[in-house]
Amino acid sequence: QVQLVESGGGLVQAGGSLRLSCASSGSIFSIGTMGWYRQAPGKQRELVATITSTGSTNYADSVKGRFTISRDNTKNTVYLQMNSLKSEDTAVYYCNSNARTGYGGYYHNYWGQGTQVTVSS
Repeated sequence: QVQLVESGGGLVQAGGSLRLSCASSGSIFSIGTMGWYRQAPGKQRELVATITSTGSTNYADSVKGRFTISRDNTKNTVYLQMNSLKSEDTAVYYCNSNARTGYGGYYHNYWGQGTQVTVSS
């Protein structure tokens, strides 16, 4: 089984920065696309950023120019550097990994438990 653990969330003032990390562990054979999603109170979960196994990235328009997603394939870890944080960035951030546990097996989506990011002013 694959487990994802997020870290780095917390309280930060508007304009500040925060760096989230998500480490994947377990019986991992390979990981394809990884990403970050967020869910604010009363809203649907939305995509923040994704990164493929080869490093291609995609960002939500609301975070372009402020957030940067990256990954370390040797550590099975994905990061989200968040700069110039705004109040509207307040949400629970979830990590996602598309992984398989064996050669020739199917890729499946795995989710972390989420980490709270609160931006105050």
